Amino acid sequence: MDKILEAVVMSSYPTNVKQGLVRRVIEAAKQPMDSEQCWSMLELSTKLYLTGDTKYKREIGKEVLEVYGHYHPEEFEEFFNVRFLLSLLQEGYGPLGKRSHYVLDYIQLGLQFILESPSANNIFSLLRIEVLRKICERPSPKQCAKISRLLTQHPQCIPTGKHQLLFCQQLIRCIGHFQCVSEGEEEIMEFLEQVNKVSGLLQRIWRTQTSTILPSLKELFTIISSTEEQEAPSNALASVVQFVPLELMDGVIRNLTNDDSITDVQMMMAIGRMIDWVSWPLGKNIDKWIIALLKGLAAVKKFSILIEVTLSKIEKVFSKLLYPIVREGALSVLQYMLLSFQHSHEAFHLLLPHIPRLVASLRKEDSNSATSSLEQLAELIHCMFFRFSGFPDLYEPVLEAVKALPIPNEDRIKHLLGQNAWTSQKNELACFYPRLASKSDTGKIGLINLGNTCYMNSIIQSLFMASDFRHSVLNLTEGNSQPLMTKLQWLFAFLEHSQRPAISPESFLSASWPPWFTPGAQQDCSEYLKYLLDRLHEEEKTGKRIYQKLKESSLMSQAVEHHYLNKTLIEKMFGGKMMTKIRCLKCLNVSSREEAFTDLSLAFPPSDRNMHGSTSILPVEEIGPQFIEAPENTGQLTGSPWIRRKTPVAGDPAASPMPVETLGFQEPGEAANPLSGNDVGVDKAKDPLSAFGEQACAPKDSRSVPDLINYFLSPERLTAENKYHCEKCASLQDAEKVAELTEGPHYLILTLLRFSFDPRTMKRKKILDNVSIPVVLKLPILVAPEETEEVCQCGKDSAAPGSGFMSVVYDLCSVVVHSGISSESGHYYCYSRECTDTLPQGQPRDGVPKPTSDKQLDFEIQWYLFNDTRVSFSSFESVSNVTSFFPKDTAYVLFYRQRPGRQSCLLHEALAEAGHLHGEPSLHKDLMEAISKDNILYLQEQEKEARNRAAYISALPKSPLWWRDLDRDKDDDSSSGGCSPAAGGGGSGSFHGLVF
Repeated sequence: MDKILEAVVMSSYPTNVKQGLVRRVIEAAKQPMDSEQCWSMLELSTKLYLTGDTKYKREIGKEVLEVYGHYHPEEFEEFFNVRFLLSLLQEGYGPLGKRSHYVLDYIQLGLQFILESPSANNIFSLLRIEVLRKICERPSPKQCAKISRLLTQHPQCIPTGKHQLLFCQQLIRCIGHFQCVSEGEEEIMEFLEQVNKVSGLLQRIWRTQTSTILPSLKELFTIISSTEEQEAPSNALASVVQFVPLELMDGVIRNLTNDDSITDVQMMMAIGRMIDWVSWPLGKNIDKWIIALLKGLAAVKKFSILIEVTLSKIEKVFSKLLYPIVREGALSVLQYMLLSFQHSHEAFHLLLPHIPRLVASLRKEDSNSATSSLEQLAELIHCMFFRFSGFPDLYEPVLEAVKALPIPNEDRIKHLLGQNAWTSQKNELACFYPRLASKSDTGKIGLINLGNTCYMNSIIQSLFMASDFRHSVLNLTEGNSQPLMTKLQWLFAFLEHSQRPAISPESFLSASWPPWFTPGAQQDCSEYLKYLLDRLHEEEKTGKRIYQKLKESSLMSQAVEHHYLNKTLIEKMFGGKMMTKIRCLKCLNVSSREEAFTDLSLAFPPSDRNMHGSTSILPVEEIGPQFIEAPENTGQLTGSPWIRRKTPVAGDPAASPMPVETLGFQEPGEAANPLSGNDVGVDKAKDPLSAFGEQACAPKDSRSVPDLINYFLSPERLTAENKYHCEKCASLQDAEKVAELTEGPHYLILTLLRFSFDPRTMKRKKILDNVSIPVVLKLPILVAPEETEEVCQCGKDSAAPGSGFMSVVYDLCSVVVHSGISSESGHYYCYSRECTDTLPQGQPRDGVPKPTSDKQLDFEIQWYLFNDTRVSFSSFESVSNVTSFFPKDTAYVLFYRQRPGRQSCLLHEALAEAGHLHGEPSLHKDLMEAISKDNILYLQEQEKEARNRAAYISALPKSPLWWRDLDRDKDDDSSSGGCSPAAGGGGSGSFHGLVF
């Protein structure tokens, strides 16, 4: 009968004829027959099943085997013996080089017919040993899946005792070697099914023998933490973790993070490879295990590992949001990585270039998954905006991309940041400030934030960019008896000459710290600035008093005497004078008091006050950003400084009302029409500067800096409880108070009083109104009659024949921005540029510096953005628009520099003679040596860090080129179905890139 069957199978008959003949042979096999005939048929069917070159032959072999196993059990048991099976498992079946791949399928098929036979236990014992040996030989995923199917169907063959644990460990190692070599979608799906079958066997064993779970996980960790593997372990290991009971998670993580035998490099390798598992499409709870391990590392303060892993892996995790099949897990991991990385903006900033493209892709997908992910992503982005403010230029494209998505409230943001932080102790992360490989492209140096010290950093950078002040500080001689000024000199010198990308102002902070400030808490930068300037001023005044005592003992030379008789440096640079006059409205007697100031604190007028329609005694002008010759008689006032009232007071001398002027751009020498408001200037349709003019001038219903100055200088009526005690009347009387600037400072500091006390909430609230900032400002200064002639000789603008006002031009040089809604929180950063005098090529006429026509326009002078350690190029456009894009980012402190040829002509001449405005200051020897030594030390630190870092992270698993996911999405708009970024499918290439 075997000969007949073989002849039929090998014949060239049509398939239907063959099937009929084979059916007859099989029916005949159900009848009793001798043992020899049975053996012959079993040998033939075994040959057909194991070596048949077609599926048809193998199907016939299988059918015959099943018939003989069922109808001839004794002969089948005798044939299917231990020796035969051992030969199959160890030697294989078929000719050399062409061994059958169906041995395990054959054994699984035969086992069902010998389960009740006496030889069954012997066969099970053999298989328990042989499957362990097979697994140790690292079979292919396909063969491993066959073993798993065999053991799942016949659990009696699973190794027992100590061999069972060894089998689990070796099975995990086997999975770690799985690789999918094909990029076809069908082959990939088959590979995933094979992996799932193998990991499912582990789950079965763990359920019956829970004692094997922890040793198995230890083996898994050994594999993923190894630094000696030539190839990275397969991501298929993710399929193992999904079957670990979650109730074991806390104990497992605690044991891992507290195991002293695990080195930092091994731990970093392990968590890095686990994060790669987010791309495994069939894994469940993978994100939970990754986040749990990250939290466990934070609990034991392994911050360096967390930082390295986050920065090396966060972009890859982000790219997986393109794929719906893994999006949920990837987003969970991304949320924790970003929300926990709160000591530095580095991780978030790595994602900025990719966010707009991802948002566009998710919008295009238009699915529930994409919509939900977009909302969560937007919430995450706004949390990062809140935590790391001060980067408007970087954030604008991202803000534009998510502007239509919901914005979380501040309580929600604080909650998310609070519950995900690595530690509540901020000082524990103080040493992990952003890594900066080299100095900024701007050539400028940043300042390290020492724990909410951005308020100081912004002020220091603004003072440093005030070039006249900086040069004066750097030129101070040794032994000047001014310890705080000396520390500032050293800080400025390092900012000027250090090779470091950022330096620590720790020494200056401790020396200039206001005693009432709370360490580690956010402070008011304006308050710090006032305290600092006052300290520097008083310190120099103390030196002058010492001089007076030394002078009395005749121990000082005339040169030193001349030096000490001058004003203090703070007075010369920032000091101005203001006259406060109070006039009794009954007797018209005027009392006045002159006082010095270093800054003007500008309050916001009431909301119902129309600033654009109001009039003021002082013609504060806002002009376009270019050098403009002063118009004739600009700022001229006659007679009394008191402005005409709506209800004239009897005996009030005549006074011409003076409108507030806000000028647009105008050509040099072009007279401004004081009544034309914002429309004054050149034809906007023709002038290329008109765009900047619109930014520099306030919108009709908004406020501008000139508005606030005019409100500050406008007369105030003292009535009711605020009546004035008139000495002449000897009683309380209604009066009017007015402030007049009598001397303009070299650097004008304006503080916008944005913080006010709210009696309802008993808290300080912030005024978030956008204020237009002019790049050039004309500030009227009161001139006494005896000064008028001197004013004209110094080249000042024309003044009134008698007592009147003259215009002084100021250029904007720094803007300190506060981001936040409270003075006790938020963040400070600043925009700055260097404003210097411009001298003509030839000799100046009458010795007065005049602006030159070939001088670059004012707005072309380079602006910089200083945000703690980060320094970048910026523009006046960014300064003007920052509040439009980020409503909580508002200008707070402004620095303006006075142009030469006004009141400051003597100061400018003195500075020029001293060489302060031209050429680099020469530093004293000790300071130069300190900078040189530190630069050498920095280079040595860089070399050492490079070596340590290379050794520390050289073993980090190499990520695939994750950005190809984003590029593929941009270029391939036609993909659909499956696992594509757009619809959950796509081509096999994209799927392969996702998983492998």
